[in-house]
Amino acid sequence: MDSLSFDHTALTAPNRTVEVGGRHLAYRRFGHGPDLILCIRFRGTMDSWDPLFLDLLARNFTVTIFDYSGLGLSTGKPSYAKTDMARDVDDLVTSLGLGRVVIAGWSLGGFAAQVFAALHPAKVSHVLAIGTMPPGLMVKAQEPLFLQTAFKPEYGMEEEYILFFEPDSARSRAAGDASVVRIASRSMVVDAVTPPAVMIQSVIESSDPTTPFPDPDGRYQAFYRATDIPVLALSGDHDIMFPVENWYAMNDLWPTLFVATWPDSGHGPQHQYPELSADLIASFVKNNPRPA
Repeated sequence: MDSLSFDHTALTAPNRTVEVGGRHLAYRRFGHGPDLILCIRFRGTMDSWDPLFLDLLARNFTVTIFDYSGLGLSTGKPSYAKTDMARDVDDLVTSLGLGRVVIAGWSLGGFAAQVFAALHPAKVSHVLAIGTMPPGLMVKAQEPLFLQTAFKPEYGMEEEYILFFEPDSARSRAAGDASVVRIASRSMVVDAVTPPAVMIQSVIESSDPTTPFPDPDGRYQAFYRATDIPVLALSGDHDIMFPVENWYAMNDLWPTLFVATWPDSGHGPQHQYPELSADLIASFVKNNPRPA
């Protein structure tokens, strides 16, 4: 770990890049402890994470956030195909010379995290699946309102409530207000703004109409039914995009799966409950080591 990562916080960590595969991958590193790589959601960049959640994680981990190829400050062809996102993770981990990492992903980033672990299990100590879904067909489908909102060119606060919180809950809306203020407080180092049309077109090109996380030959399900990698699924109790019920269905099939559900919350549970989420993640990693 370099002193630069130790001295900075989520709001002050500088933008850095690695050149690999004919493109530059942009990233930030800060904190101390085991390496934790975070994969961002659809339409997100490094600036989309709640800085409080990141700084709480950084008490126990060296946190790395990054932009996928062609998005934010990264160059190359943008793609939300799960194997392309996982390749970005692998190229970053390899370029930084990291050993085993805790790989985490929020929403679509959860696909990247799970696929990276399945393709490169020797490089992973734990998987954190935040507001996302396991591979395969959904036991409970998403609500149409989510995609109708997610594909709008611009978001306002009402869209934020629908997409990431529980709009019918005053407590959740207040937590959403606080999180948005924290995210907007970044001013020293900022990411590039990717046009929404680029992100939307990228996800359309990489989508499967049958399921958000296709697994046609069952390879990923088979991997997680046999792996010794501990997996933590962290979800809101009313996630209208990736219902937590899809994780409950895996409880007796994946032997290393833990499922945590935060009440009165939606698709961004770690932003509504940053302290609780960071504490749980730290405890999960510490107390559930992967066998050597």
